[in-house]
Amino acid sequence: MQNQFTTTATPWPSASAGQVVVLVPTCNAGPGFATFLQALQTQTLWPMRCVVIDSASTDGTAEAAEAAGLTVHRIARADFNHGTTRQRAIGQFAADADVVVFLTQDAVLADSSALQRLVAALDDPAVAAAYGRQLPHINATPVAVHARRFNYPAVSHTRCWDDVPAFGIKTCFLSNSFAAYRVSALREVGGFPTHVILGEDMHLAARLLKAGHAIAYQAKATVYHSHNYSLLAEFRRYFDTGVFHAQHHWLTQDFGGAGREGLRFLRSEMAYLLRHAPWRLPEAACRTLLKALGYRLGRRHASLPQRLCSGLSMHKGYWA
Repeated sequence: MQNQFTTTATPWPSASAGQVVVLVPTCNAGPGFATFLQALQTQTLWPMRCVVIDSASTDGTAEAAEAAGLTVHRIARADFNHGTTRQRAIGQFAADADVVVFLTQDAVLADSSALQRLVAALDDPAVAAAYGRQLPHINATPVAVHARRFNYPAVSHTRCWDDVPAFGIKTCFLSNSFAAYRVSALREVGGFPTHVILGEDMHLAARLLKAGHAIAYQAKATVYHSHNYSLLAEFRRYFDTGVFHAQHHWLTQDFGGAGREGLRFLRSEMAYLLRHAPWRLPEAACRTLLKALGYRLGRRHASLPQRLCSGLSMHKGYWA
């Protein structure tokens, strides 16, 4: 198929300046992928390898990555899983690396030092993983803008196991949209989980914390990444979150439930919308109800027919 993307950036150089590997899962990334590639190629930190793991894209995503000088590894769409695919990619492409960085196809690096600042968090030997700040895209709705501001504040912090009483399940919050891991620490805890519907990043972060490592949030390492979820997509996303928590109940047992954090988010969202977009308050209330319904159904997915679970889920391939 003809490549739909264009890029004017120069290809990746053959020499590298450190034992860092960047891995990017993709599937029909869309026209915005050209911007992603251009931002990636302007980085001051040059990884020794940058690999796109493409799930049978039909829109030219893989060809655009190859034209930009990246290595492309193609897999069948049915073979993709958030945890398994990432762990296999580490074994195949980052086994000789010190640090592996994960980016999603829609997370556009905000400046040329983003990768360098993220990886710098691992200079602290106590830190096994770091994630960067996500800024809303220019077309983000007020609801999406608030979600990014709430989850990705302007001040950096580092969390360890001792912080669980204060922060609960938020202690193991981490996003693979823009995250760096120490490869030796991943080996120590067994790497990413296999066959998870989502939450592979939180699952791994929790195990790293329990093993005595720290997780760093680097507010100065930034990407543009946000989603304008429809009401139905929001329901489906929280259904999948409920499935994840039900299947890995040790997370809520060890770190606490999400209720306290959910209430804090709700108060913050209402206050933000009152100031900036009061006409979105009815929608936000409806969204909150759908989140709660989706989550509760997901927690009870084992008693539902698999066909119904697939219909309610955002990640339908998980149920195949």
